[in-house]
Amino acid sequence: MRHAPIDSGLFIAHRQRLAALLPPQSVAIVHAADVLPTTGDGTMRLHPASDLFWLSGIEQEESVLVLAPQAIDPALREILFVRQPNEHLATWEGDKLTKEKATRISGVERVRWLSDLPAVLHTLLCQSERVFVNSNEHERAAIEVEPRDLRLARELMARYPLHRFERLAPLLRRLRAVKDEAEIDLIRQAIDITDAGLRRLASALKPGVTEYELEAELASEFTRRRARMAYEPIIGSGKNACVLHYLDNMAECRAGELVLVDVGASYANYCADLTRTYPVGGRFTPRQRAVYDAVLRVFKSSVARATVGTMLRDWKRAAQVEMAEELVRLGLITADDAAKDTPEEPACRKYFMHGLGHSLGLGVHDIAPFDGPLEPGWVITVEPGIYIPDEGLAVRLENDILITPSGPVDLCSQVPIDPDEIEHLMASRA
Repeated sequence: MRHAPIDSGLFIAHRQRLAALLPPQSVAIVHAADVLPTTGDGTMRLHPASDLFWLSGIEQEESVLVLAPQAIDPALREILFVRQPNEHLATWEGDKLTKEKATRISGVERVRWLSDLPAVLHTLLCQSERVFVNSNEHERAAIEVEPRDLRLARELMARYPLHRFERLAPLLRRLRAVKDEAEIDLIRQAIDITDAGLRRLASALKPGVTEYELEAELASEFTRRRARMAYEPIIGSGKNACVLHYLDNMAECRAGELVLVDVGASYANYCADLTRTYPVGGRFTPRQRAVYDAVLRVFKSSVARATVGTMLRDWKRAAQVEMAEELVRLGLITADDAAKDTPEEPACRKYFMHGLGHSLGLGVHDIAPFDGPLEPGWVITVEPGIYIPDEGLAVRLENDILITPSGPVDLCSQVPIDPDEIEHLMASRA
């Protein structure tokens, strides 16, 4: 755990919110993520399972949380299972959670060793009717390797075929979309770290520097502040910025180009997601400034429209219509093109072809109801862009927005975004 400790009250409250949604005589089971292989006997660093972390704060492999709010024995209503520490694990992998430390982190009073899990599950299932098992139901997920949650689900379905098995993911999708104050504070910390990284990157940006050298500036600042990359950063100069998921970060930044930086820090597993576009030489050309201003206007309008009750498809559609008008002013499409605009074939698609934003939290593309409506406590990104490959020019701007009853709150308002602010930031590099 690289981050500062989190008050276990956050996780206790999350478990209470889930327990309130479970029907009578139910058991819910949530697993840690697998440790993924690389090559040979190598493995990747564990990425904590977001659902388990949201419910318990636990970041250790092979951990399992079992909730049975109406179990006959009160001692079985909330149990956390963890690997039992031993000398071998301590030598090769370091210290593992003791029962006392697991309780301190999670607020779960009853912690047992993982070896007890089969017997406890049998006891609980014998007195339960429904079993809620978890799975990754993110709409963009490409699941080719069966995760631990589904492996256990398959085993339980074979062993207890007369039980009613149900999906836990829809419940967690609703719950995790609405962030409480402690979660918002952690997202703010991730944003502050990202801001520091972007300022450091801007101070290093000059003609001749490479995209990977700029990435190194970000990585250094994030690591120094106890964070990591929330996702692989996009640092695209010139025409590379027109590739939406450009990840090579290999080219040299040249005078007269723009460099698009899409990056976010992850602090305590909560993510930031920002995009800025900087002039490599320190000042925007008139054409670059015109495109930048157009994107900024759509950005500001889209933030203003992110209000309680808004459906996501309507929110995106309003930005598409506005963007088409901007593209006409820029000479990229004609008024006739704009007049043919429809939801199925938006006139802006050639130059603005992606979504307007997404939920943010323990995932960069966090889980939330597919079309909203937006609720107080949601945190979403707003990220319009214009991409002109023929001109080797792209601008995208992105901030993280908190939805409140009194209107949207820009959590990234301290990060320079106005073009004059950007030029001032670049001028102060020395």
